[in-house]
Amino acid sequence: MEQHHSHNHHHEVTSLNTIFILCIVINLAFVIIEAGVGFIYNSLGLLSDAGHNLSDVFSLLLSLFAFRMSQYHGNQHFTYGYKKSTVLVSLVNAIILLIAVGAIVIESIYKFKQPETISGEAISWTAGIGILVNGVTAWLLMKNQKHDLNVRGAFLHMAMDTLVSVGVVISGIIIIYTGLTIIDTLISLVIAAIILLSTWKLLKESLFLSLDAVPENIDMQAIEQMISHAPGVESWHHLHIWAVSTTENAATVHIVIKDLSQMENIKWKLKESLHQQGIQHVTIECETLDSSCKEKSCC
Repeated sequence: MEQHHSHNHHHEVTSLNTIFILCIVINLAFVIIEAGVGFIYNSLGLLSDAGHNLSDVFSLLLSLFAFRMSQYHGNQHFTYGYKKSTVLVSLVNAIILLIAVGAIVIESIYKFKQPETISGEAISWTAGIGILVNGVTAWLLMKNQKHDLNVRGAFLHMAMDTLVSVGVVISGIIIIYTGLTIIDTLISLVIAAIILLSTWKLLKESLFLSLDAVPENIDMQAIEQMISHAPGVESWHHLHIWAVSTTENAATVHIVIKDLSQMENIKWKLKESLHQQGIQHVTIECETLDSSCKEKSCC
């Protein structure tokens, strides 16, 4: 059984590693093309989208780095290994996106004051390629994004980028038929707003996890009720739950029991229940209730 699990884990690691590399290569190629067309045709919409896509490339690189670091085993200095790097990289990615938003807004204000002639055809065709590139990247990341904050962040960025590229195509079509080049600047501001909205949740969750907050996928109230109703448990205290990485959680708890002979059985059942709640590393400390005491405070 253990060999089968190890084989599956190795397959998942290799698969995700390949997916990250493939996503990085195709997105970097598109950034170069999009930025080149944006410079040639003076399109702020394309340049801002290229800048955002470049930040996505950096995000994918950082996510790949953190993903690989998380595979290293613990040592005497880092007993959990380097798994926490996935949380820190998620936070860095969110900050990078906020910086990109600021740059787009500043450039948009400048373009409002000094508008330039733009080719609607060039914008539409280039952004159309972006829909394909971002859509394929999001599809590649979709399978693995449910249980990993890093992958989920990358997936959401790519999904948002696909919608943004659709917006740029629409602006290009409008410019072709109306000549309203200011629409390009307006679209860039919409892009900034979309990036900000898609980044906020990632920023909040990664910041909270870096401060050892309870992960969002953990129902604290349900776990408290489960421990309270666990057979053999009289009471509990000192419950702490935190993220070891973007995919692994840990918990410690002190429980008070009557029958010391049932200690191992109670602990085993409690650990199994916590594992089902998404907590992989569990430490349980047992305390006994003095038979001469009637109050639980005598423990």
